[in-house]
Amino acid sequence: MSQSKTIQDENWPRWSPRLAAHGGPRFLQIADALQAAVTDGSLKPGDRLPPQRQLAAQLDVDLTTITRAYDEARRRNLLEGRGARGTYVAAPKVELTSILDLSMNTPPPPDGVDFDDILKQGLSQVLMRTDNALLMTYHLAGGSDSDRKAGAQWLAPMFGPLDSRQIVVCPGAQAAIAALMLALTEPGGVILAEPMSYPGLRAAAAQFGRQIIAVEADQHGMVPEKLEHACRQHKPGLVFLNPTLQNPTAITMPERRRKELASIATRCHVRIVEDDPYWLLADAPPPPIATLAPEQVYYISTLSKCLTPGLRVAFVLIRDPHERARFLAALRSFALMATPLTAALATQWILDGSADSLIAGVRNEARLRHRMARDILAGRYSGAGDGLHVWLELPAYWTPSQLARAADSEGIAVTPAEAFATGGVSVNAIRISLGSIRDRGRLQAGLQRLSHLLARRPESFSAAVV
Repeated sequence: MSQSKTIQDENWPRWSPRLAAHGGPRFLQIADALQAAVTDGSLKPGDRLPPQRQLAAQLDVDLTTITRAYDEARRRNLLEGRGARGTYVAAPKVELTSILDLSMNTPPPPDGVDFDDILKQGLSQVLMRTDNALLMTYHLAGGSDSDRKAGAQWLAPMFGPLDSRQIVVCPGAQAAIAALMLALTEPGGVILAEPMSYPGLRAAAAQFGRQIIAVEADQHGMVPEKLEHACRQHKPGLVFLNPTLQNPTAITMPERRRKELASIATRCHVRIVEDDPYWLLADAPPPPIATLAPEQVYYISTLSKCLTPGLRVAFVLIRDPHERARFLAALRSFALMATPLTAALATQWILDGSADSLIAGVRNEARLRHRMARDILAGRYSGAGDGLHVWLELPAYWTPSQLARAADSEGIAVTPAEAFATGGVSVNAIRISLGSIRDRGRLQAGLQRLSHLLARRPESFSAAVV
């Protein structure tokens, strides 16, 4: 059931926002209707909008709903206030920075969720319920009891009930990876990883003087026989795996392959670092490797890819108390603690259910964007239909670096395969991230521009001389 009201006055144009009974928050429906009217030309720059009280009366909603709708429309650069003269449709904003960033893996704005409101509500609850002095002082590394309990709740979909004492709260997954590298390996030691892997692993290894050796992978992930051979040959300190919606290939390792790798790691007495940032975004992912070899695997889950990078909070599951102590000692050498305020906000969101709403919204938006990418990129699309990125194999006439430079000249940022390479294998592909462009229309424009570029053969690119 829906209602339709027509707003008309001699001072403003006819405009008919429609509010659906089950269409989500009404203020967002009104803001969306405004955006649609501006897009289709029903409302034009300079048109005056109805006064908030009158629009509230016409739509039979409270004034707060209209105020929030107008605020959201201003945030989208749709409206501008002109003091006592009222509120008007804004002229199109000139984008001085025209780069369409398809290079950074960040979650998209959650579909149907008012992120600003959840942020304000969460911070308000944190400040009301917590001694502000505690939020602004030093804390022992590893997180408070409340933070670790929130971590146990966050990890429950993967593991079921957990002892919160087995969880360490870290300032992001990169800090956790670096600390595990320090705790588990010696200078000059070997780390095994897939040929295409998370760039942060390579960066940390370079800083700490560790050696990464690539182990062959196929369409299901790291090849078991190759892992066993590499373990016996190189005696690695750890194996790094990102088995769900792998960054960058977007492969989700099937359960059978996970069992095989866990069995080999146990036989060869080598630890696995399971970096699993996308598990909660995946459609029916297999159980983590850490459920198959609990004592052999260190499991990392970050909030940066499901909620927002600004929290800088990750949870690490380490079951053995002595190994947790080693990990904490390594972590304290460069990162004393997660920031108390953002850790408290993460805990608040997890415990009050806001995190679940945000994840659902991010998951929905990511799937909408994958459908868009599949439609625009047609036969070139090779994504999994969920997660934050697409691994795009290139036509033979393009190389990844060529394509990245050509895309940059077209105002598009993408990431070439070389950025992820841990070994000598050459892969003719790029990673496209679907979440970093907030506006879906701009994302569509970027993907269309990229599709047209892929269809052309490379030209010679030369810098202008000025």
